[in-house]
Amino acid sequence: MKTTLLKLLVPMALVFTMISCSPDSKDEKSTPAQLITNYDYSADELQLATIINDYRASHGKNTLEIVNHISYKSEEHNEYMIDNNVVNHDYFEERSNNIIEVLGAVKVGENIAYNFSTPNAALYAWLNSPGHKANLDGDYTHFGISITVNPATGKKYYTNMFMKK
Repeated sequence: MKTTLLKLLVPMALVFTMISCSPDSKDEKSTPAQLITNYDYSADELQLATIINDYRASHGKNTLEIVNHISYKSEEHNEYMIDNNVVNHDYFEERSNNIIEVLGAVKVGENIAYNFSTPNAALYAWLNSPGHKANLDGDYTHFGISITVNPATGKKYYTNMFMKK
């Protein structure tokens, strides 16, 4: 009797557990799947875009077209990292899926950095990291950049997303 009851209750408990658990995707602010056309670039963000394209051109790669929507998604991630006091790629899949859906991307990549005082320093660090360098050298056509300063600490958060269309 106990074995039969246990065989019935375990699957039911598993079903209820699976239904009640959902990812905490609300932790990162996200916009609906709509095109963001306005982004106000800082001088540092424009400098980083320029030096990334200069690097790519000097290595025989195509230069990338900057896209406001991608920069906006990058800024959202910087704000998430600041709000949660983390430096990571949390919710990359959600950002990537948004860029795929809204912009028609076929491939998306991301570089992040923290606490570099200048765009040149962030780029240098990325170039010295095999995974980040692979994104910088990657087969991409567009990109977006955000550098956000944590108002409490003054430290800079960098997110650079790449897209192939």
